[in-house]
Amino acid sequence: MLSIYLGKMDEAIYYPPVYFDNQYEDEWITDKLSVAMIKDVDQSDVISARLIDSPVLGPISARELSGSVKTLILMAFDDTDKIFNASACGDNCVKWILKIGESKDLKINLRHIMDLGNEKFEASILNTGEMVHNMAEFVIIAGEYV
Repeated sequence: MLSIYLGKMDEAIYYPPVYFDNQYEDEWITDKLSVAMIKDVDQSDVISARLIDSPVLGPISARELSGSVKTLILMAFDDTDKIFNASACGDNCVKWILKIGESKDLKINLRHIMDLGNEKFEASILNTGEMVHNMAEFVIIAGEYV
């Protein structure tokens, strides 16, 4: 289930890309979920754990991936119970955040009102304990905190 803490959260990893660069494991990069996220968000192809083909940058390592996709990979694979600042992600990451939240307990920090889309979803707002099921419900609560 996806759980969201809105506003400043001292214990959250504020800038996940730096944490990623120092913590990621090669297996994370070649997992089919990561391969799909990297293709979708960065339009890049994973060749191996240490080689990604970017249409803009050419051959790159995982350290040159976008901050958005690094944050998504951390959300999916980091098992340290860290909470990541999802405001480091663009709205093009929403479908992946929701997907990850469907498959595991995922706690994120949002410091802005992210556009969670027009589809129904389920998320717990940690600030209030309320459940939200769509963007309209989310905005009403989020507006109080961010």
